[in-house]
Order: sequence, then structure tokens, then C-alpha cells
Amino acid sequence: MFSQPQCTAGSKNLHRSGTGTDRSHRRRKPMTHDTVIQGARVVTASGTSHCDIGIADGKIATLGTGLAGSEVIDAAGLIALPGGIDSHVHISQPSGPGIEMADDFASGTRSAACGGNTTVLPFCLPEEGQTLREAVTAYRAKAQGNCLTDVSFHLIVKETDPVTLGQDLPALIQAGYTSFKVFMTYEGLALSDRQILNVMAVAKEQNAMVMVHAENEDALEFLRDQAERAGEIGPYHHATTRPIPVEREATHRAISLAEIAGVPLTIVHVSNGEATEEIVRARQRGLTVFAETCPQYVTLTAKDLDRDGFDGAKYVCSPPPRTSDEWPKIWAGIEQGVFDLFSSDHCPFRFNDPAGKDAPGARKSFRNIPNGIPGVQTRLPILFSEGVVKKRISLERFAAITATNHARLYGLYPRKGAIMVGADADIALWDPGLTKPIRQVNLHHGSDYTPWEGFEVTGWPVRTILRGMTVMKDGNPVSKPPMGQFVERGAPDVLL
Repeated sequence: MFSQPQCTAGSKNLHRSGTGTDRSHRRRKPMTHDTVIQGARVVTASGTSHCDIGIADGKIATLGTGLAGSEVIDAAGLIALPGGIDSHVHISQPSGPGIEMADDFASGTRSAACGGNTTVLPFCLPEEGQTLREAVTAYRAKAQGNCLTDVSFHLIVKETDPVTLGQDLPALIQAGYTSFKVFMTYEGLALSDRQILNVMAVAKEQNAMVMVHAENEDALEFLRDQAERAGEIGPYHHATTRPIPVEREATHRAISLAEIAGVPLTIVHVSNGEATEEIVRARQRGLTVFAETCPQYVTLTAKDLDRDGFDGAKYVCSPPPRTSDEWPKIWAGIEQGVFDLFSSDHCPFRFNDPAGKDAPGARKSFRNIPNGIPGVQTRLPILFSEGVVKKRISLERFAAITATNHARLYGLYPRKGAIMVGADADIALWDPGLTKPIRQVNLHHGSDYTPWEGFEVTGWPVRTILRGMTVMKDGNPVSKPPMGQFVERGAPDVLL
């Protein structure tokens, strides 16, 4: 759905000072950069070229040839891509009494950086009794001084009282928190249709982006009750009680509510073809609807939840993985531009931990299994291997759905998401021929497992550069927090 900017990488040197005529006719001295990346194949969302990247003061200062720098990185044979932006991650988020998320900001952003990401956007969820503004203040304190990537926050709106909608939400949007999420499922989070419309009205007034988790809570509760009466209580029945119609119906309803309210909308973590078709039909009617999907919906299936013993709990997430019959439908959406975003929905818990997946009551009913899987470090390698290497998508499309579109939709562009003069020097260098399996022992998240253990990947990021500083090399962090900064955001780019 996004139109892409023109390619900025070319054979001529483009400096921050511009390319106008020098009326003095004096010969300029060659610019000396802090860092020069030489020899890489430079990829943007709109094109590919071979050129050097000159970095000064944390920004991309020059794209050209023969550049001089205090540090020179030999990137021959590598691909330079915009640093990944994962706009759907959960870090240090309240998860219920006695339950702890496996990642704080230190481990979550470390894992992100080691997966080729330079910016992450986690969700700020108010705890019981907290106002939205109080939640943001507390969440920023958790992040302060602990990040290896840059961060910004989405808000989660779970209350629709006059203070939240009349004061806190408008003020926070004006302060740069220009996107927020509403839920159609989960006790304590799910909003009614009228509440969603009230929230959308604020988004329209304040020019913010509404993100929706689309699953029908009443239908889920009906199916969960039936399953438990039948003794179907194992992890697999998390998937059977969240079937495709539950997501399809909620997707259709969310789009209809956005149409009534007159606002753009982003449907997050779309898992199947029927929900995808709802988005396509909405666009055919002229509506502005954006869509996101995730690695689990093209690599995992509901059968993974049906493993021996309690192992299926490792794969419990919502929406759940479907059957492999849905994979080609999601790939078609990725290839054809239905999906604007490819995110991880990183939501990590430890498996062998009573504060994680093995929570009290989890073995007695799937209802009690903490919901979510880790994936921020593996998102990009999986898509590169399954998408680019297998020739399902181009490198340019990869750059778009992993970085550029995230930056544009969530108000970070052109500072983030592009290799262009004036942008932050957020760059990931990739070895497209490096082949190795995903192993928990090589990952840096706080979880004690990965759902993709043994999954073979070709194409890995080997160096992550954040605002000109190397934070990851050869799969391991080489810097320590606080390298990351909090980034305020502008309005979403929806005129696309």
C-alpha cells in the first residue's frame, strides 16, 4: 500500500550541504567522515546501488565513491540495509499476578540489535489504577539508560473514561506518542464497539494511528467454555478455540468501525487468508487500512502446540499459528503488497519458570498459559531466508516491510528507515550467503527457548550500526547500554 521514495544511493557524492553550484569556483576539500562503509551493495525500499556510505555525527552524510573516513569498514560482499524497525514488541509489560515477561529493556534491545534492528516500538500498558500518563512516565523510567537500540512507545488504551480520552490521550499524542493499540479480546483489555469508536474519534481529532488486535472475545469465551467442558485443556486447544472465523469477523468489524469513525487503521498480526481478504476488500472500497503479519504465520502451525507433554506451551500466542495451508496466502499478501509491515510480535516468557509459561494452573488449562513467543532477534533472518533467498520477495521489498514502512507509518521517517543523506546512520550489514540454524544458545533474549530451534536460515546480519556506532558484530553485542535513545514521533504517513 505504500509508495516508496526515490532511491538515494547513487554514484555521485551527495553531502549534507547540498549539491548547488559553488559560485566561488574554489576546489572543495574532500569531506572526512567519522566512518565510511565501503564496498557494500546498498539497498533501499526503492532501489539498489553500489556506493560508499559516509557517516558523520551519527548521520548519513554522503553516498558516493572514494570517501575518506577515520574508520573504514570493509563491507565487500555484504548488503547494507536500513536498520530494522520492529514496531510490534512487548518488553517489561505487566502480564498478570505472579507472571513476569522474560525481557526487560536491556535484554530486549540487546536481542533486537543482534538481529539487525536499530529501533523497536514496545507497548506501554497501564497497570491497574494507573492513568495513561502515569504509565508512560513509569515505562520511560524502565527504559532510561538500559537500551542498546533506539526506542519509542505505542500506547495501549484500555480505559475510555473522560480523563483518558479527554486529557491524557490527546496530550500524549501531541507529545509524540502518535499511535495506540486497542484490543477486541482479553479480559480487562477488550473494548466494546462503542468504546472503540470513542477512541477512534480521538485518533481522528489528533491525527494518530489506531492499531487493532482483532479477535472476537465473546466467541472465544464461548469456545473456551465448550472445550473445557469436553476436557480439551492442553496447549493445542488454545489454537482450536481461536479459529480463523474469530479473527476474520473481528477484522471485518474493526474495519467497519474505522469506516464509521472515518480513520485509517492498522490490523496487527494477521494470521490467515480470510482476514487478509477482508483487508483487500476494504481497500477496494477506498478505505485506508494497513496490515501487519509475523514470522510465526509462515513458519509455524497449530500442530506445534500439540507436542508431547507441555512443550506445546512454547508456541502459545494470539492469534495462534494456523495450518500450513495458510502460509501461501500470507506469502501472497507479502509479495503483492497487502502487508505493509512484517513484525515479530515479540512477547517472551521463560518456559521452565512458574512466573512464565509454567504458571500456576497452566498445565490444567490452556487458559492459564501466558500468551506470547520470543522472536525479535529471529524476525529479520527468517524473512530474509524464506523471502529473499527463496525469491519470494526482492531486497527492496524486504527493506520496505522491515524498516521503511514502519518508519513512515509510525512517524519516524525520514530520520529512520532509510539509507539516505540526513537520516540517522542506522544500518545493518548482511552476509547473504551465511547459512546456520537458529539456536537458543546463540540468542540474546531473556527467554530460555526459541520456537525456531534448529530452523535453518541463509542470510544473517553480521553488523548492526546505530547512529554510526557499531552495537553488534558477528552475532554478538559489542556495545553496552545506554547506546539507545528515546525517539519522539510525528504524525503517521497515510497519504500513500
